[in-house]
Amino acid sequence: MIRSIVRLGIAGAIAMFATSSIAGTTIKLGHVDPAEWQTSKKGAAGVIFKNIVEGETDITVELFPAKALGDEGDLVQQVQEGTTQMAIVSGAMAKVCKTADVLNIPYTFASPTIAWDVLDGPFGKELAEDCLKKSGLRTLAYGETGFRNFTNNVREIKTPADMKGLKFRVQPIPLYVEMVKGLGGEPTPIAWSELPNALSTGVVDGQENPVGVIYTNNLHKLQKYMVLDGHVYGADFIVINDEFFQSLPANQQAIIKKAARIAGTMGRAIQEFNTAEGVTKVSAEGMKVYSPTADELQQFKTLAQPAVRTWLAGELGADAVWIDKLDKAVAEASKQ
Repeated sequence: MIRSIVRLGIAGAIAMFATSSIAGTTIKLGHVDPAEWQTSKKGAAGVIFKNIVEGETDITVELFPAKALGDEGDLVQQVQEGTTQMAIVSGAMAKVCKTADVLNIPYTFASPTIAWDVLDGPFGKELAEDCLKKSGLRTLAYGETGFRNFTNNVREIKTPADMKGLKFRVQPIPLYVEMVKGLGGEPTPIAWSELPNALSTGVVDGQENPVGVIYTNNLHKLQKYMVLDGHVYGADFIVINDEFFQSLPANQQAIIKKAARIAGTMGRAIQEFNTAEGVTKVSAEGMKVYSPTADELQQFKTLAQPAVRTWLAGELGADAVWIDKLDKAVAEASKQ
C-alpha cells in the first residue's frame, strides 16, 4: 500500500514536471500591421523576433498581427496590465509617455539615417528610460513607420503656399492639426476607416501618410498629387511589460534585447524598401510625385515648427526640455 502511494506520488511529480517543462514561458506579441513579413514592417519585425527567441531559448512567442488583439491603444493598455507581454506600436506610445511626442515635431529629421542615429544613441536610451518610469513599458528597440507625405486631388504642392485653402484629413491628434494650420491648409480630423470615403466624396482634398501606406491602401487611386516633404518621421516602439521582463533570467533578457534590436532593424529595412518601391509604383500608375528642393523644404519647416513646438511645450510642461534635448541630438547626428 505504501509502495503504491509512493509510486503514485513519484508519477504525479514527474507528470507535473513534464507539464511545466512543456508549458514553459510564452510571450504574446501584438501589432496592427499585416502578418506578411515581405511587405509589412511590423510583420517582419515580429517574425524575426519570434524566430530568434524561439531558436535560442525555450520561450514560445505567439504573434498577433493585424489588430488581432485590438488597435494600438488597446495593445499599450494590455502590455501595461500584463495580459499581453509585448507590442510594437507607434503613435500610441505618446498616450502613456507624452515625451515620446517630441519625435512628431515636423521636419525634425532630414533623413532616416539621422533618425536611426538619434534613436539608437544616448537620446533614444534616455527617452526609453523616461517612458519606462512613466508607463511601466520597457522599450527594447526602435523600428520605423516611415516619413509621412501630403497628397491631394486639386493641385501640385511645391511650397506651403500651394496648400492654402486645401482641406487635409489628419489623424484626430492636436499636433497634426497645428501642423497643417501652420502650413496654411485646413486640417480635418477624420478616422482612418472613414478616409477612403472622405476622399472619394470630396469631404477633404487630401491626406498625409507614409508612401507605403498610401500605395498598399490604394489611396494613390483617389489622389493625383504627392509631395515628398517627409513632414513627420514615425518611429515604432518595440515594448515589453517590465515586470514580466524582470522576472526572466539574465540570459533570456539578453537574447530578447538582441532579438528586438534585430527586429527593429529588419522593420526599418522593409519600410525603406516599401517607400522606394511605393514611389516608383504610384508614379507608374499615374500619380504625379514632387520632391521639394532644400529651400522649399525649409519653407515648410519654418511655418510648421513654431505652432507645433508652442502647442507641445504647453502640453509637456516641465518635460518641454525634451524638445531641446532632441534638437541637440539631431544636430550632433547631422554632423556625422
